[in-house]
Amino acid sequence: MTSLARVLEELGSTLLHPVCGDLPRKEKEIGGVVIHDPLDEPELPDNALVLGVGLRDDLPEVVARLGGRGAVGLVVRGPVEPDERLIEASREYGVAVLAFTRGASWNHLTGMLRTLTAESDPYDANGHTRSGDLFAVANAIAALLDAPVTIEDRNSRLLAFSSRQEEVDPSRVQTILGRQVPVHYTRILEERGVFQAIYRSNRPVFVAPLPESGELPRLAIAVRAGDEILGTIWAVVPEPIDEQRSESLFEASKLVAMHMVWQRADADSERRLRADLLSTALDSGPGSREAVQRLGLRDERAIVMALTAAPAATEAPAQASADRKRLADAFAMHLAAAHPRAVAALIGDVAYGVLPLARHDAEERARLIATEFLARVGSRLRPLIGVGRLAGDLSALARSRSAAEQALRVLRAGVLDQQVALFDEVHVEALLLELADLVPQADLPSGAIARIVAYDRDHQANLAETLRAWLDAFGDVTVASAAMYVHPSTFRYRLRRAAEVGGINLGDTNARLAAMVQLRLMHIRSAGRDS
Repeated sequence: MTSLARVLEELGSTLLHPVCGDLPRKEKEIGGVVIHDPLDEPELPDNALVLGVGLRDDLPEVVARLGGRGAVGLVVRGPVEPDERLIEASREYGVAVLAFTRGASWNHLTGMLRTLTAESDPYDANGHTRSGDLFAVANAIAALLDAPVTIEDRNSRLLAFSSRQEEVDPSRVQTILGRQVPVHYTRILEERGVFQAIYRSNRPVFVAPLPESGELPRLAIAVRAGDEILGTIWAVVPEPIDEQRSESLFEASKLVAMHMVWQRADADSERRLRADLLSTALDSGPGSREAVQRLGLRDERAIVMALTAAPAATEAPAQASADRKRLADAFAMHLAAAHPRAVAALIGDVAYGVLPLARHDAEERARLIATEFLARVGSRLRPLIGVGRLAGDLSALARSRSAAEQALRVLRAGVLDQQVALFDEVHVEALLLELADLVPQADLPSGAIARIVAYDRDHQANLAETLRAWLDAFGDVTVASAAMYVHPSTFRYRLRRAAEVGGINLGDTNARLAAMVQLRLMHIRSAGRDS
């Protein structure tokens, strides 16, 4: 957590601009970052900072409603010209209005705000700057060099930046707005061998601008942890710096390296803690009540969702693990945008999410949220999400988790060609999978179906498929023959032949049920092998 004043201090002049409101007095800690949805207004935590994506009209009314619900700020896409009504509403309800720079991504703003609001105190118990506060480190380096500074990872993604970025060239502006160095600029640096020079040297490297490019010169140094390159620090300078400032930047790179290592360790530690707490909460055992409270959940109705993804056969185990972590983190952020108290964590190879929902159509709402997530991710891993039953309170999370796992298992078995499934919709398939587990491999098929399958194998026939089509069509030959693309007379002949070969009385209800169950179990096992 942090105050609105600090958010403006770190992101102001580049991304956020005050429009109206008494900002210096906004020293309350921001309780959370929430996206405004006029069609389905989300529940707000105390002292929320609200992102008004697409919000333009009726700003005074929105400010009044948010102020009544305890929000401290509203961010809308700039430019915004405040009228008297907006200024008065902002003053009366204590909600500061901020303009978000055009061209910048709401997703990137959300990520930066979550980083800044993660901890209220920038120092830990030992007096060291916390690992997440790279913005403060960037500003400190900028003061040492008297130059705007960015800190980037190995993939040229922006991790933090200092103030005074408005003084720099278009490439730096695009980097700040997009949280990523422009691809064309990165390609040019690679072709000129700039990155190789930076990675080979343990001292700052001066990068001259391209002729007639309009870019300013840069100074860059690699951030190292032992032999590993973690990222780079970039400063915009007019000319090479002296030895004293070069030494200062070298020492600063060590500090940034510690921060990046701590950040990685903090993220892994946070993941493990959240996974342990969520696992305990989902067990509904003796320690679940305390775990629920530590996760910030309330005793309310909620639904459990289970997500996993199958890695490609050629993918290395380490890469698959990293992909699952990224997918789980994205899932957690997506659920948090849907509800401020939603929580998610990776447990084993499955990411579980608990989504508080008090609506009468909770399961359909959960399906919609899951579908939207899959549409946004578009991952090559083809993620699958099982949605459990609505739990009446948090003590019933174990049953909802079991239902979500069963729905997910149906999807993983390849029985259905879809990526999201509600448990109530796949209950029968889940029961058949459990039944398939109980039947030994050698015992399936048996009896009449075994004789029909053997005949098909010896004579290259398809009597078993014919019988299954007839059973699936509830005995309607017209529908069944159309499904197999054969003439009804041909279908009737094959059906009679299947009954003769198997010695099965198709007029017997029990015989039909036994045949249908065996054929479905065989199909499930075949789908499981293919998937």
